[in-house]
Amino acid sequence: MKPNIDDLAIFGGIPAFPEPLHVGRPNLGDRERLFERINDMLDRRWLSNNGPYVQEFEQRISDFIGVKHCIAMCNGTVALEIAIRSLELKGEVILPSFTFVATAHALQWQEITPVFCDIDPKTHTIDPCRIAQMVTPRTTGIIGVHLWGRPCDIESLEEIAANRHLKLLFDAAHGFGCSYKGRMLGSFGNAEVFSFHPTKFFNTCEGGAIATNDDALAGKIRLMKNFGFSGYDNVIYIGTNGKMNELSALMGLTNLESLDAFVAANHENYKTYQRELAGLNGVSLIKYDQNEKCNYQYILLEIDETDTQVTRDQIIDILRAENVLARRYFFPGCHRMEPYRSFFPNAGLMLSETERLVKRVLSLPTGTAVGPDEIHKICKIIQIVLAHGSEARERLSGSVVNNVVKPATIDRKPREQKLMAPVNC
Repeated sequence: MKPNIDDLAIFGGIPAFPEPLHVGRPNLGDRERLFERINDMLDRRWLSNNGPYVQEFEQRISDFIGVKHCIAMCNGTVALEIAIRSLELKGEVILPSFTFVATAHALQWQEITPVFCDIDPKTHTIDPCRIAQMVTPRTTGIIGVHLWGRPCDIESLEEIAANRHLKLLFDAAHGFGCSYKGRMLGSFGNAEVFSFHPTKFFNTCEGGAIATNDDALAGKIRLMKNFGFSGYDNVIYIGTNGKMNELSALMGLTNLESLDAFVAANHENYKTYQRELAGLNGVSLIKYDQNEKCNYQYILLEIDETDTQVTRDQIIDILRAENVLARRYFFPGCHRMEPYRSFFPNAGLMLSETERLVKRVLSLPTGTAVGPDEIHKICKIIQIVLAHGSEARERLSGSVVNNVVKPATIDRKPREQKLMAPVNC
């Protein structure tokens, strides 16, 4: 197993894995139970429009979270857009730049200005201490983003929102199955939004949901996700089509029955990575609070190239040559994506921690498609790279290495679009 640096695939060796190992490969529940439900759905011929599986799914999620209302949606982005509109946000809304771009787009799509706030380097989530300087008379709300299964500083955000008379929405795309001070995510703020995209440890093929304890808000959201219909031929509110279909709901119900197994697999993988990567200079694995429930769905490293002598991106190139499709998150930050980099060309001056973090984070494969053997090989590759950090960096600085074209000289855009397009936050 690749005893030295010359055996790495990027330098002409054979890739460690014959097939790509993805970050966020979908977890799948009991196939027989899934097909039973599919056949039942087909027999009913009820495929959408608040069918029995959607109704059951919403109730099961509400019970699991401990929240009064769960409104299932076609995807997490539409759920964000509807949640934002239902809260009547306008003007400016404060959110982190270190998030998937859909969080910002959901605002800009509705001509609401996203105001990017820096993050706490210890938690990677929005820094409450920085929010005060971002508030203006046009500010109507805050969006906190839970990352990696670790919650925001919810209490501080709730206090700021109450004192400033702002709405508080949480993007909980990473937070399903996790808790904050013993209480499940989904029940905080005015509302919380989940994503059930295939890259999430719990998926409905495609889907999302809004969770809230506000009866009036839930009623408004249900109208908005179904064109504003209140009964047959009775439209009483402006709306769109945000409904979850029956196939997605029954997929969710099936996967919900395997939720404990998914979490257990993620946790075991996390502990294996923790053991294998222990003691490596310049590499730190994020930590989870063992007193809280967690989905452990992200294996997230911070790479300090001062100690590793090789950059984060070079490590990713080396791993990808081995068919380990490691990823950057959320590079380069929303503020450096369009249209925001044109709107706010100097935003980076106030986002120093975000700018630092986007250059350091690296995500590795986990989930039920990965086990101890794969993790051992991945970590051995990383160990070999770091043991020869200076040499690897020097060799990768040339244009050709052992007749292998250096990855940095390849136009990365076509390759990354192909690999990254199906990946959501």
